[in-house]
Amino acid sequence: MIRALFISFFIFSFALNFAQTYEIQYTSSYNGKTQPNQNPVIVWVNENENYILNTKTKEQKNDYPFEISKIEKPSNTIISYGFLKPGEIISTSDAESVSKQSFEFTSETKKILGYNCKKAVTKINSNTIEVWYTNDLKLKGGPSSLGQNLGLVLEIERNGNSATTATSLKKIKKSGIENIINKPITTTDLLSYKDLLWKSRFTTLKVFENEIINFSDQSKSDENIKRFANGTIILKKIKFPKISEGENVFVELKQQSNGDAYDRTGTVFFIPENKSQSFFDGLEKGVKTLPLFENGNGKQYFGVISNEKYQPAIELMRFFTAFGINKFNNLELKDKTWQTVSPFRQDITELKPSLSEKEIWIGTFIGNYDKGGHKVRLDITIHKSDQIVNKNNQVISLFNTTNIMEMAGQDYATMFDNEKGLFVEFNLEKNLKNAQLRYITTGHGGWENGDEFIPKVNSIYLDGKMTFSFTPWRTDCGSYRLYNPASGNFPDGLSSSDLSRSNWCPGTITNPNYIQLGDLKAGKHTIQVKIPQGKPEGTSFSAWNVSGVLLGSE
Repeated sequence: MIRALFISFFIFSFALNFAQTYEIQYTSSYNGKTQPNQNPVIVWVNENENYILNTKTKEQKNDYPFEISKIEKPSNTIISYGFLKPGEIISTSDAESVSKQSFEFTSETKKILGYNCKKAVTKINSNTIEVWYTNDLKLKGGPSSLGQNLGLVLEIERNGNSATTATSLKKIKKSGIENIINKPITTTDLLSYKDLLWKSRFTTLKVFENEIINFSDQSKSDENIKRFANGTIILKKIKFPKISEGENVFVELKQQSNGDAYDRTGTVFFIPENKSQSFFDGLEKGVKTLPLFENGNGKQYFGVISNEKYQPAIELMRFFTAFGINKFNNLELKDKTWQTVSPFRQDITELKPSLSEKEIWIGTFIGNYDKGGHKVRLDITIHKSDQIVNKNNQVISLFNTTNIMEMAGQDYATMFDNEKGLFVEFNLEKNLKNAQLRYITTGHGGWENGDEFIPKVNSIYLDGKMTFSFTPWRTDCGSYRLYNPASGNFPDGLSSSDLSRSNWCPGTITNPNYIQLGDLKAGKHTIQVKIPQGKPEGTSFSAWNVSGVLLGSE
């Protein structure tokens, strides 16, 4: 638990200003080559304490968050200061780490900056660390907590190739630390400190916090959460900040059973509203108000393809619930310790052009018929990065056959029993460079001859020409047995959750395929998806949930 202690900067009667203090600058190198564009480590050290910071922090030009470490002498207590944002500083202390360090001392010596140095060696997480230290100055310190009890550390080398080396050492009259640590400080325990510092490095948009997704006519919307299709869909409007070109975006869902014991289709999605009609209209007014797709098989499919007035919901992440995780952990098996939550986390950076500075409906659907249903928590995180992979500036929803409104009358995606399959016409107002189809596909039909358990080829046609063909199939489902306490066990020694499936496993996400389409000219185009869907048997039938989003740059 965090306990706030407000410490005025007047308390900092730093002994650093009353004893002979040295400022040491360290630079990094790799395989003997100095690394470019460095922010060199700065150490202020005297007989009473050792401060570790960097040049930008010294000049008060550092971006938030950043840290300063102080090692008090002779106790070797490490005081860490985390600067989360302007005016918000946290700290923690560690009196044990330095004393637990162990070294192998060698007879090797060398000079660094004219000082006689000895070498000590240690192992940290399978890394071999060489520490070069001097006792010439009768001081103990260095650029990290490592070797603080040996002497003054002037070089640390890891695995013989990565080094931090002192490049200058001079006496100073005053460090100026009181000008940096000059605000009230909140002290906390070590784990909380690390957690708060880590979370300050990225932006978190909290969407759902332990919300129930179930099947009940008692499910009602409130001022924060919209509920549709008897509670199987939940929605919340989220405002996104500006997301820069180099930033990464992740979606994270944590799910548990709250009564439903089965593996269910789930999706996290958002609703494009840049056309005159949106999926949200269908939720409010009924699925049959959405555009109709027919391919000649005698069935009607509403809201699954785009047209000049409508774009389907865009999947951020498709996931599948495990068999009864947490709720049914009482079903004991020898040597099985069940997991208590299914964690689903996925990089969705390629979709950020449709998220940045937008206020949009974010939703989660889990298809189930249980009053207890499922419990979910959903966060979206935005991370500063120098990523260069996702350069697209366009995100265009083309199709989504996942029947998100299943419990409100939206039919299953059985259109692939016809030669035409799924067919979409779309118009590009401008040329689209480096176009890709972000394609998610899973097969369903949960009996032995259903497409869930039979590999089927997916073929994608652009403008009438087959562009990509593959067989979506997962053979790693047995890896997730401990997430599936309620999974049925068969006489052959397998569990239902072990069985290979058409691109999904109980308790996992389904990754998108990124199908390269090249450069597309402005004007009309077509996308067609063909799958040899299996025939029904009695009341059992197969279906394919496929979604496609066009990515590229104008």
